[in-house]
Amino acid sequence: MVDISDKETTRRTAVAAGEISMQPATLRQIEAGEIEKGAVLQTARLAGIMAAKKTPDLIPLCHQILLSKVDLSFEVVKPDTIRIRCLARTTYTTGVEMEALQGVSSAALTIYDMCKAVDKTMKISEICLLEKTGGQSGDISQENLPRYRGQVIAVALSEEKGTVKKPLPVIELEKNLGVKNDAHAGDWHRQVSLLAEESISKMRNKAGSQAAMIGYGDFAENITTRGLELHNLPVGSRLYLGSKVLLEVTQIGKECHSGCAIAQTVGECIMPREGIFARVLEGGRVRPGMKILAEEVSAGENSDSYS
Repeated sequence: MVDISDKETTRRTAVAAGEISMQPATLRQIEAGEIEKGAVLQTARLAGIMAAKKTPDLIPLCHQILLSKVDLSFEVVKPDTIRIRCLARTTYTTGVEMEALQGVSSAALTIYDMCKAVDKTMKISEICLLEKTGGQSGDISQENLPRYRGQVIAVALSEEKGTVKKPLPVIELEKNLGVKNDAHAGDWHRQVSLLAEESISKMRNKAGSQAAMIGYGDFAENITTRGLELHNLPVGSRLYLGSKVLLEVTQIGKECHSGCAIAQTVGECIMPREGIFARVLEGGRVRPGMKILAEEVSAGENSDSYS
């Protein structure tokens, strides 16, 4: 074990997070309390707290730490995901990062165990340290880093500009061209259009009774994302989709087509303000479920800004 006897005793905290995705029907059963084994999230919360306290017994060479606080929280992200967050706190000579990470991991595994009878396709992912405070290394926060993670939740294309796009199981992106068979393919600045689900939700909230009529692709976006504030990314930022596809943000927002289909339906379109466009640096197939890593890169002197 590392000798920590000479280290300064300070107040230390760590926050870790992760997520578990599942079939939408499974999430509905969890919310309705219909899982046979019992109250899933309440049980998972206790499991995470207990696991954090047992970290030295589970991870070799971890120090035994007197924890002053452990807390687990859950965020239901419909239709198919539960996000898990664990905070651990101590006043000691070493940090509590492993305790926070262990809490998230065990909570996710507990959810899996309680629901595996109805869903064996569940996936645990994105377990990471969000932030830590105290100690010689100082305060660290993932939120201060210019990298953000999200997910593709829908893909679509259209054969004519200014029309809604048809959702598909997969689209193919071609280097320097755009979406294969899409109307915007070949347009250097607008090869691929992207819109966040969070932006679409704003429109659905305004649409009232017509909200059900708004679907993915209706704003003429090729790729719909979740978990990223796309319109806040600077021009020049890069988007890594999966292990192969690489995009470069070229434009934020656009001039709206007058009388487009979505405007006729709900009276307003979010795409001109919060949609973004990108060119394809590395091509490949894109499908729902793929992870996205966004990395801020300042636009170079020779880059054109359209924000």
